[in-house]
Amino acid sequence: MRYWFDNTMSRGTSALIGWLGLASGVLILAVASLAMVIAPRDAGDNGHWPGVLWRSLLRTLDPGTMGDDEGSAPFLALMLAATVGGIFIVSALIGVLTTGLEGKITELRKGRSRIVEQRHTVVLGWSDQVFTVITELVEANQSRRRSCIAILADHDKVDMEDAIRARVGDTGRTRVVCRRGNPLKVADLELVSPGTARSIVVLSPPVEDPDIHVIKTLLSLGARTWDEPRPHVVAAVHDSANLPAARLAGGPSAHVIDADDLAIRLIVQSHRQSGLSTVCTDLLNFEGHEFYMRPEPALTGVTYAAALDAYDLGIPVGLRRADGEVLVNPPMDTAIRADDEVIVLAEDDLLIRLATGRPPVHEEAIATAAPHPQEPARTLLIGWNHRAPKIIGMLDEFVRPGSYLEIAALRADPSGELPRLKNLTTGFTHCDDTDRTDLEKLDVGSYQHIIVLSDAGFDPAVCDARTLVTLLHLRDMEETLGDPYSIVSEINDDANREVAQVTKADDFVVSDKLISLTLTQLSENRHLYDVFIDLLEPLGSELYLKPAADYLVPGVPANFATLIESARRRGETALGYRLGARFHEPPKYGIVLNPDKSAPLTLTEDDKVIVLAED
Repeated sequence: MRYWFDNTMSRGTSALIGWLGLASGVLILAVASLAMVIAPRDAGDNGHWPGVLWRSLLRTLDPGTMGDDEGSAPFLALMLAATVGGIFIVSALIGVLTTGLEGKITELRKGRSRIVEQRHTVVLGWSDQVFTVITELVEANQSRRRSCIAILADHDKVDMEDAIRARVGDTGRTRVVCRRGNPLKVADLELVSPGTARSIVVLSPPVEDPDIHVIKTLLSLGARTWDEPRPHVVAAVHDSANLPAARLAGGPSAHVIDADDLAIRLIVQSHRQSGLSTVCTDLLNFEGHEFYMRPEPALTGVTYAAALDAYDLGIPVGLRRADGEVLVNPPMDTAIRADDEVIVLAEDDLLIRLATGRPPVHEEAIATAAPHPQEPARTLLIGWNHRAPKIIGMLDEFVRPGSYLEIAALRADPSGELPRLKNLTTGFTHCDDTDRTDLEKLDVGSYQHIIVLSDAGFDPAVCDARTLVTLLHLRDMEETLGDPYSIVSEINDDANREVAQVTKADDFVVSDKLISLTLTQLSENRHLYDVFIDLLEPLGSELYLKPAADYLVPGVPANFATLIESARRRGETALGYRLGARFHEPPKYGIVLNPDKSAPLTLTEDDKVIVLAED
């Protein structure tokens, strides 16, 4: 009996309440029964046994009712016993309820309860990337009435919620729910209801080998039993060698991207064209303009060239065929099929609508001069890390034959680590990039482009500090030399990007933020990855910032529809322009994407046009 009693008591608050209720019932029944035996006259005056039972219950629950008792001494003694017993029982009950309530609150604060959501976004893992992902998802969900982000990480639930409030702030219509659990355990995955989710984002943890954790998480998701349709999974690996294993672990429903490859492509593209990193960031985040894929039956049979004027507040940039093939800036005579999706650049999908008429085109403003041919370039690469050989290899695919690359780094000559080059010749100088004297020996004025990499030999925070010092030296030297070169810099922490704005260096590649933005875009539409890769691929059409004088006569009034027409005649798609007068004004640095097609527009020789072109 004692063993049974101990087991019953160990079951928690509900068992304790049950025992207290039983004790209360025994006390009430005992008092009523004894009153009938010891003081039958008083019991009769109080309604006999049912009445005494009721009065005993009231005295047990509320000791204050004893003040108006009347009757014989035995009767009053029994009522006093009921009151005293009630004090102990009620006090114990209050204590049990308080303890149980505190225990339940503590359990809820641990984040171990399962959520009940539909069509939500699940984020697995915790790192600084999570704040960018949440911010972008909140922006993307503004047009939805009800949305939810569920985060599962092996961190304290309250700490995660406090960090999100501090770093993200108000999330509007989007609810953010945090649960504590290990994403590597299938049982913990159920806390965030992945089976009913719309998409799942796997983040890399801030550990020495994050790819291993990403692969294990993908394996955990694969081990779960899924109902159809299965949510698509997006993840990123930082080492290209781990990409095949991660894609095998994720299976057909997972889309794993190569973080290094994406950063390398953006560095190479941005170094050639100042401002391109700002354009790419605007295309990747949901705050500005982004790509949408939508079927458009009304355009069936229409050529791509004619479709460029089809939308009021959007610009077609390509097509996605029914078989998944993506065509970015296809030939102008490409016909749109009934089962094609049109890839449209717009500020929001709610703003995409077909135009009722075509804005006027100012023929007198269209420039007829031939475009400037690309010349061999001289590039200076400062710093060295594991990405450098791949950057040099991809740079060789973009530049003209006869181009030159000088490597300046605080290390031994890396020539033996370089891939085989066909368009580039390279040189090497041992250099401390934070030493002004060493930088001046490089004759930086003889280069058109400079790439500053984070040095792998230092901690990421120290790397960013060294990069900022290098940028200050280069910008100071640039003012003396007359602005002869463009600079693209690799930054580890996005917070340092704002600090670096004082250097007027407008091109930064922040790898972690870039990957966070890409993962968020893919969580909304996994097919966009093919579009982004195509834009940064040496083959096919890429993003370019070309002289505005090649498209519009400087100083002649026109509109953006005229600029689209001028680019169309060259087989290109105009996405916007960059104003030279705002070249160094953050955060946009003069970049204007998808403007009103009919609004007045006058460009100067200092301005640039943002186009999709093959060369």
